[in-house]
Amino acid sequence: MSQTFLITGASSGIGYELAKVCGRDRHNLVLVARREEPLKALKSELESAYGIQVWTYRADLTQAEARQQLFGWTQAEGIAVDGLVNNAGFGDYGPFVETDWDKQEQMIQLNVLALTHLTRLFLPAMVARQQGKILNLASTAAFQPGPLMAVYFATKAYVLSFTSAIASELEGTGVTATTFCPGPTTSEFQENSGMGQSKLVQGRKLPTAAEVAELGYQAMQRGEWVAVQGLSNRALTLASRFLPRKLLTNAVRQMQSPA
Repeated sequence: MSQTFLITGASSGIGYELAKVCGRDRHNLVLVARREEPLKALKSELESAYGIQVWTYRADLTQAEARQQLFGWTQAEGIAVDGLVNNAGFGDYGPFVETDWDKQEQMIQLNVLALTHLTRLFLPAMVARQQGKILNLASTAAFQPGPLMAVYFATKAYVLSFTSAIASELEGTGVTATTFCPGPTTSEFQENSGMGQSKLVQGRKLPTAAEVAELGYQAMQRGEWVAVQGLSNRALTLASRFLPRKLLTNAVRQMQSPA
């Protein structure tokens, strides 16, 4: 039977590519983003290529009422969401003292509150049906503090902690929760966050959003608790468990500094 996956932040980057991977496997899709035109184009492409049903929904998920309205709309349309992919999020680069507070607040609203709220809205029906999958996008940033992107790293640490906790709670229910932690990826994120100037990404050949999306999708399908993209990233996350926190944080600051 065909399942339906809801993907936030589906208009570009990893979310866009996750939609294509889900479509390839004949899953129906609910695509959510603030930009409607890319969603419509993707809907047409996927329906034509795979014969699936695709709904699009324009929403600013930083707003609690928008999240509630999205959930209400799926109920009114009779759409049973079998998989929830909380991909929407963004970052900001620079010393915290110099950042724009409104942007930091919106980041917390989207990266933390929206992800948590949508999970709470859609999870009960999955548990009642005894089947479902949740994929929450974190980052390798989740494993250590991040000078020059302090709030972003902190939000991703929350995603890792929260999703691991509910993964444990969900054991035996038929529902799984996966935290996916990609490293730097070729996408709009670098430009939008300003991170493109850092040593961490400057001059490096980064994996494509399509490559990263495939790994995240497969981890979700297997029901893994935590999946880290790339051997080097896995080695770094392992090392972060053993290094003194001050040493680790200062090392991250060096990597994050402008090239």
